[in-house]
Amino acid sequence: MGTRVLTMLEPLWQGLPPIDPLSVSGSVSCILPPRYESVSGARKFTRDTLRGWDLDELFDGVGLVVSELVTNALRHAILAAPELADDTPPARLHLMRWSSRLVCAVRDPSDDSPVAGEADSAAEGGRGLYLVDSFSDSWGWHPMSGTSPGKIVWAVFRLP
Repeated sequence: MGTRVLTMLEPLWQGLPPIDPLSVSGSVSCILPPRYESVSGARKFTRDTLRGWDLDELFDGVGLVVSELVTNALRHAILAAPELADDTPPARLHLMRWSSRLVCAVRDPSDDSPVAGEADSAAEGGRGLYLVDSFSDSWGWHPMSGTSPGKIVWAVFRLP
């Protein structure tokens, strides 16, 4: 893996379990246009990537987490501020595989921290981060470093 790719991934590594850059065996990303159809596009991108990495059996949990992270980025960071649409950088989904872990990370332009909702039993929403916590081995977030606005919300999965 080239030095340029490793440098591009450094912001993703903040707050994650220690990663030996030489053990990264795959890294892909896609831009998420500012519309809710991007959630299904992110799921397809994730399914295709996991299939290519021979990790099809992880898709149910990983796909659910990706859906929640992308939905949150769109709902709370992108579509919540339509007046900034032209100036707002798009959200981006990153998938990274290394020897024993898979990382799903979503970058968005908001500096606001993710907040777990308090949904009652009849509510249709408000459980996203609870699902992320339930299906991943760990998750977290950190602000972008340097002059880049926004944050990265990530979830880690142990590989079989």
